Amino acid sequence: MGMPSPAVEPPPSGPWKTSAKKFMHNPFAVTGLVILIFFILAALLAHWIAPYDPTRIDMMFPNLPAGSEGHLLGTDELGRDIFSRLLYSSRISLTVGFSVAFVSVVIGTLIGALSGYFGGWVDTIAMRLVDVMYSIPTLFLNILILAIFGSKASYMIWILALTSWMGVARLVRGNYLQLREMQYVEAAKAIGVSDWRIIFGHLLRNSSAPIIVTATLMVGGAILSESALSYLGLGIQTPNTSWGLMLSNAQEFMLTDPLQALYPGLCILIVVLAVNFIGDGIRDAMDPRKTTIPRRRLDQWRKKFSKSGI
Repeated sequence: MGMPSPAVEPPPSGPWKTSAKKFMHNPFAVTGLVILIFFILAALLAHWIAPYDPTRIDMMFPNLPAGSEGHLLGTDELGRDIFSRLLYSSRISLTVGFSVAFVSVVIGTLIGALSGYFGGWVDTIAMRLVDVMYSIPTLFLNILILAIFGSKASYMIWILALTSWMGVARLVRGNYLQLREMQYVEAAKAIGVSDWRIIFGHLLRNSSAPIIVTATLMVGGAILSESALSYLGLGIQTPNTSWGLMLSNAQEFMLTDPLQALYPGLCILIVVLAVNFIGDGIRDAMDPRKTTIPRRRLDQWRKKFSKSGI
């Protein structure tokens, strides 16, 4: 009989697979992901789930309480079904949140990458632009622009994105200032790799972790901004609906029917918390200094390798 072949150890997991395992071991992050997926599915399937048209007015049954026959959460002052309006409101609120985060990350990443890699006058101009944008009160600027140009959802997305990219630009610039001095960048330049390929092919890949975390956390901020503008009457307008607009319409009935404001406010709270939990989970999962090794495994290693045997 031949000698038994030595056991072959499996190859180590890659960074993305390791991060995914660490993320799935975070109960808060997983719970936030499940809640966010639930709201996204509800928004996508609102046409089939909603029992009524959200714009259908029925003055025969206004301000019905929750649990009324045919109306799970009751009706508002115009007899519109609140549950149907919540489902359709999630479409606009989530669309604005993800769209603003995407556009802001694209703009901020582009400006920050060029500023950090080239430096010099490019960096000076980009950072002075960031300083100018930070000095402008964004809420008043958003109100002014929406009051002048209108309150379409597309306008709101671009306005919120154009006033939210500065933090991403500074983050990416800081990463590029460090990464451009690495040896593999010098080697790439030595063999003739173009600057644009280095910026978007090598450095951007190594800066993806903090960008993803920032993008995730920006979704919650964008949803809150949209809700605040809609609450002030400068966001989404009827016949469309959003959670912020529902809050604005319900403020007149806070004393007589406070549940009309509770439902959209609770949706905003739950979604923003879920997104923040996901962002924190991604940040911890991509941080090599944090580990999710179970305490039982650590105790076993301590007993096995400790000299004292304790």
